[in-house]
Amino acid sequence: MIISNLPPLIKNVTCAVSGHRALPDGFDFELLKAELEKIIDNGFSVFLTGMAQGFDLACFKALSLLKKDHPQIKICAVIPCMDQSKYFSSEDRYDYFELLESADFIAKEERTYFKGCMLLRNNYLIDNCSLLYAYFNGEKRGGTYYTVKKATEQGVCISYYGETL
Repeated sequence: MIISNLPPLIKNVTCAVSGHRALPDGFDFELLKAELEKIIDNGFSVFLTGMAQGFDLACFKALSLLKKDHPQIKICAVIPCMDQSKYFSSEDRYDYFELLESADFIAKEERTYFKGCMLLRNNYLIDNCSLLYAYFNGEKRGGTYYTVKKATEQGVCISYYGETL
């Protein structure tokens, strides 16, 4: 069960982010920031991130930078298990804990890894947002596919990295 210190969420101002752990060479961080800023300009002020390597952490970094010009935004780290960063590279582990310290809110599963904990996290993301911002390469397997599929089934609007809103 995910325990959270978030106040009750207003779904129509909440955006979840989800994407692949491996980002391609030439991934455009400036484009990521610009697209997230468009989402903010469209009235979204709460961002849920699953804290996975790759796209999730990149979004958290971009949102942290955007927060300087948009102090109204809040970032919630949604942690699927207490040992999530166990197999991260040392650089990603450093970023993970640094970003976690700057999170406005934390929603976390207090157990260590167990089968299904990532799906529990992904369900939490979709159940608590009205927009999913995703980096999805179309591969029909894995956590990002599951999250995009669940968002589609629940009628959650999806915006993809590299596309305009």
